[in-house]
Amino acid sequence: MAKIERQFAGRPLIIESGKMARQADGSCTVQFGETIVLCTAVAQDTPTHLPFFPLTIEYRERTYAAGKIPGGYIKREGRPSEKEILSARLIDRPLRPMFPDGFAHETQVFIYVISADQENDADVVALTGASLALNMSRIPFSEPVAAVRIGRIQGQWVLNPTFQQLDYSDVDIVVAGSDKAILMVEGGSLEVPEEDIADALLVAHDGIRELIRIQREVLAEVGVQETMAWSAKESQPSFRERVEAFATERIRKALQIGDKGERSLAMASIKSEAAEEVKELLDEGQGDLGGLFKDIEKREMREMILSTGKRSDGRGTDEVRPITIELGMLPRAHGSALFTRGQTQSLGVLTLGTPNDEQKSETVDFAMQQSKSFMLHYNFPPFSTGEVKRIMGTSRREIGHGALAERALAAVLPAYEEFPYTIRIVSDILESNGSSSMASVCSGSLAMMDAGVPIRASVAGVAMGLIKEGDRVAVLTDILGVEDALGDMDFKVAGTREGVTSIQMDIKIEGLTVDIMREALQRANKARLHILDVMDQAISEARTELSIYAPRIITMKINPAKIGEIIGPKGKTIRGMQEATGATISVEDDGTVTISSPGGEGGERARKMIQSMTEEAEVGRIYEGVVKSTTSFGAFIEIMPGTEGLVHISELQDGRTDKTEDVVKKGDVTHVKLLSVDEKGRLRLSRKAALAEMAAGGEG
Repeated sequence: MAKIERQFAGRPLIIESGKMARQADGSCTVQFGETIVLCTAVAQDTPTHLPFFPLTIEYRERTYAAGKIPGGYIKREGRPSEKEILSARLIDRPLRPMFPDGFAHETQVFIYVISADQENDADVVALTGASLALNMSRIPFSEPVAAVRIGRIQGQWVLNPTFQQLDYSDVDIVVAGSDKAILMVEGGSLEVPEEDIADALLVAHDGIRELIRIQREVLAEVGVQETMAWSAKESQPSFRERVEAFATERIRKALQIGDKGERSLAMASIKSEAAEEVKELLDEGQGDLGGLFKDIEKREMREMILSTGKRSDGRGTDEVRPITIELGMLPRAHGSALFTRGQTQSLGVLTLGTPNDEQKSETVDFAMQQSKSFMLHYNFPPFSTGEVKRIMGTSRREIGHGALAERALAAVLPAYEEFPYTIRIVSDILESNGSSSMASVCSGSLAMMDAGVPIRASVAGVAMGLIKEGDRVAVLTDILGVEDALGDMDFKVAGTREGVTSIQMDIKIEGLTVDIMREALQRANKARLHILDVMDQAISEARTELSIYAPRIITMKINPAKIGEIIGPKGKTIRGMQEATGATISVEDDGTVTISSPGGEGGERARKMIQSMTEEAEVGRIYEGVVKSTTSFGAFIEIMPGTEGLVHISELQDGRTDKTEDVVKKGDVTHVKLLSVDEKGRLRLSRKAALAEMAAGGEG
């Protein structure tokens, strides 16, 4: 057993190994504050025959971590939530490139959140634990990695801010890396300039190095297992030479075909011909044609860009593909935009809803349990890449890309009080050849403007790439799918003209300098401004009118003490108003009433009904009321629903009144003036004063 306690970012960090999950290849618990994660790593003894490294990351929250029982009918944890899936992706991306090429043993990293202190997010803690579990195990893994969250409060950088601190931060970015380099960036900000983002990465990397030093202390104490026996599939030299000689020049020419479909067909044809050329060697098992073919394609594509500055589609390194935009093509949708950039196309469709349409979320962190009034859902059907695939529900990739685009647009939304709608955007990717998530940002921004959502500014996104061979470096703007797959970096940046709102970066190599990152950020800024110029030509401001099919929403404030009167016994009153007007009415505990209706008339009727029920009596105002009863000393008159006051017999008219019924009778409608309200809430009314004031022209 090993246990180390240190201070990190002002809170206790406790790492322990050898107590839990001892049959895993590697396991540990990491405690930060009072948040604790259990991290395990296991690899199969025999390799698979899959053409990729079969690594899975499972991140699961246990509700007992927060002293809760799961909500809903089934009282146990079910499929992973969106938060769990996003956290698993956050951990997967920096870990994956640290495994050696050719390692094909199925590997699983499993993480449980077993304590949640309601202050510290477990996701960044979990990556440190996963790294430690892998490094102490027999699984081949190059070196420790770690992650921190970086925030900025009143101009000061804060490592691993608490949930409460993030409410005051204009930056929320997770950065992961090794001792030498940054490997992954994921997060958002409130229109923060690129230079500030670069500074944040430097501060975060210092924190990462500190966590890696602590990991090395643990590894020195617990010891490291001998690495398991494994070997990469390698082609025989004769096989490699035959394939190289046959395919290299053909691949080089095919890479210059601009159209993705035509290029893919050409590559498939070359591969088929190469298989026929070396059939006897394949039959003897002398090599892996698929792996070798990919190696040649990668080498030739990179050399073409570094040597000539030209890419497969003929663009230079800093050019954005042609963009076309069409707005409002779906007549019944509340807002729609078709955004096409090269061979990437996103159909963004916006729907406006009521507060009843908000998404309720449940996590172990109470601070993150809130209703979402803004959602962006991203769909990536197989036809978008010309493929046929089995549909298995929403993938982790779709959830991750949707969250990235949603974060980019959330920064410019109007205040809920100003625009009290639930907003859902769906981005259906209809064509894909690079950066469909950034196309979703553009189509989503355009759809909001088309729908009349008063966003502060247009938002656009672009994906940057990198080719690095020694000292030769090429930063690529608006990357293609093949440049993402065979390049060294996928760097997505979204934002407004003022600054960055969302960022995601994955690095496949070490040695990426700060200067290269700064150059990529500046190139992304230039490309983003170009895209925003094109978008502004299509629509530069939100439309002033909502779609005729969008619901109309009215909000009003009432005295919380009057809520019961609106709802009525067992909800009878509010149901009756909804049936009579066709509007949907919701009431919050603070007295906020939201009325929504397909058209404006029903909502306005409901507003007047609620206003009349909850209106406070105003001294000095003249009301038209109904005589509810008469007595020998005056009449009781209802001036508002449920609100009665007394007109004393002396206040019924000028002069003496012998009998109340000589002036008013039960059921009569008359005008009265509210003279006063006593300490017990009793209203003193005057018919005489009301008539005199009205005669003088002062009817209120």
